[in-house]
Amino acid sequence: MRQSLHAVTLVVPDYDEAISFYTQTLNFTLLQDIDLGGGKRWVRVAPPGSSDGSLLLAKANGPDQTAAIGNQTGGRVGFFLQTDNFKRDHAAMQTAGVEFEELPRQEPYGTVAVWRDPFGNRWDLIEFS
Repeated sequence: MRQSLHAVTLVVPDYDEAISFYTQTLNFTLLQDIDLGGGKRWVRVAPPGSSDGSLLLAKANGPDQTAAIGNQTGGRVGFFLQTDNFKRDHAAMQTAGVEFEELPRQEPYGTVAVWRDPFGNRWDLIEFS
């Protein structure tokens, strides 16, 4: 038996704003953008070179989902962007205007720095050692 994690939902305020950030600022690939009708879309993005897993960008619907934008993990880092070259990607992200909360730090598992997407979600940029 083989299973894999296909997608994780990320609630966003607007599809096109989220697509723009992830594809233009972070160079993610737009895998799918399918109109489902009624203002809903099936939108998936993935980091360059990713073979498994993606983000399903879901536009908030109603006050509960809107309130969850940027706080889907209760303030914890909830998303982890793995890189094969921390210095390169950290510099590129800073140049693109990504907001890092801290300077890069060494941990027993690798080099890491916390950043936020424009919707308030906390991410780790991480290169495992």
